[in-house]
Amino acid sequence: MRLDQGSLVPIYIQIAEGIEDDILSGLLAEHDQAYSQNHIAARFRINPATAAKGLNLLVDEGVLYPRRGMGMYVAEEAVKVIIKKRREKFRDDLLAMVLREAGKLGISRDDIKNMLDEVGEVDDNGGDTGN
Repeated sequence: MRLDQGSLVPIYIQIAEGIEDDILSGLLAEHDQAYSQNHIAARFRINPATAAKGLNLLVDEGVLYPRRGMGMYVAEEAVKVIIKKRREKFRDDLLAMVLREAGKLGISRDDIKNMLDEVGEVDDNGGDTGN
């Protein structure tokens, strides 16, 4: 996990997204213990309350669950929860922005599809095939 202190994205959001990335990459699996609030705070030299805010955001979303006196753990189906959330964000934020810009430039949806084919293909697991 990495944090960018100069980013416009709040630190607690970066913490949540970093943990999500570690879950998606398999670094953290279902029922694994997640990083503790104190570990995150010490590693990145941030306020423990900020670290807790990032962890609690993931608890609220069903990605992590607390075990009394033991810390936070990766929830069952966490990967599905993260993928669903990120797909919606991708659609609502990135694709909507692309379509708005394409409209300004007179680029049709078919042109966008062709451009995607020119850039490369994505395999069934979401990875770039390198074309």
